[in-house]
Amino acid sequence: MFQLEQPIYFYILFAIPVIVVVFLLLLVWKKRTQNRFVDKELLKKLSPNRSLFKAVLKVFVLCLAIACLSFALVNPKIGTKIENVKREGVDIVFALDVSKSMLAEDIAPNRLEKSKQLITQIINSLTGDRIGIIGYAGSAFPQVPITTDFSSAKLFLSGMNTDMVSSQGTAITEAIQMAETFYDDEGQTNRVLFIISDGEDHEGNIADIAEEAAKKGIRIFTIGVGTLEGGPIPIKENGVLQYYKRDQNNEQVITRLGEETLKQIAETTKGQYIDGSNTKAVIEKVTAILNGMDKKEFESKQFTDFKDQFQWFLAGALFLLVLDVFFLERKTAWLKKLNLFNEKEKG
Repeated sequence: MFQLEQPIYFYILFAIPVIVVVFLLLLVWKKRTQNRFVDKELLKKLSPNRSLFKAVLKVFVLCLAIACLSFALVNPKIGTKIENVKREGVDIVFALDVSKSMLAEDIAPNRLEKSKQLITQIINSLTGDRIGIIGYAGSAFPQVPITTDFSSAKLFLSGMNTDMVSSQGTAITEAIQMAETFYDDEGQTNRVLFIISDGEDHEGNIADIAEEAAKKGIRIFTIGVGTLEGGPIPIKENGVLQYYKRDQNNEQVITRLGEETLKQIAETTKGQYIDGSNTKAVIEKVTAILNGMDKKEFESKQFTDFKDQFQWFLAGALFLLVLDVFFLERKTAWLKKLNLFNEKEKG
């Protein structure tokens, strides 16, 4: 197990391609300038020890030093000690709707991104609970199994998008059935499922599936994301709008928040419907709901002692920088013997 203390310093790595591009442009400029003023054969006689390989090697060493410096500033830490940590909490599963209707921008930045923000903020407010994540559209799929590793869960959550399921639709019944398999602790009396969706085009016999979940002790809370006025569904490529989704009659599709469906699901399992438009209000309501539940104590293995590893990368960076100073941009005896470019000696 490892941690990254300051991952923002990974941005330093962007300097590497810039250095490579500048180096290549400099080579092209030098080549053109030399060809303009000096004959090629005369240039070889004037500077017989010029070495392109050594110049490339210097740039490579410099880039490697920058990479090491970046990792040193990030300061990766490796877990060295595992302890059993006692926690108190409930098992929470998030079912996120990733159907195309979630691309509608009637709520900023769009329904899907807003939903991911809500889930992230809810996770940030949790302490000893266990969480799992399911994605669904035309079918349901497990994204994160039940875990106490919130960091990994948020990482996988950030990568969820509408292209993860080829078949479109909103198979919420499959999501509920899949959630039932996530609760692996028989002694856990509080099992919570949060469904985050726009509530549109839900398929299957939702009421029966919700009742079955309720019999298994699962309480479903639904969070509606979107507006009653609705909006069109933008289809984008590389962030650029291509067109708005149209139906079989070539009319622009307007997707609206289906509150009634979401309310019905929540009421069936003695849960609650939550309006997802205000993030702060959602977090306060969710916190109040979870605080009102009995917490189960359980043990989990966790790394409790992390040791800094920046010194190895810093030492590597300093070594490479010193090495770069001693690399001269001219051929040396060993390089001549290698004859990397099959240069022939003229008598």
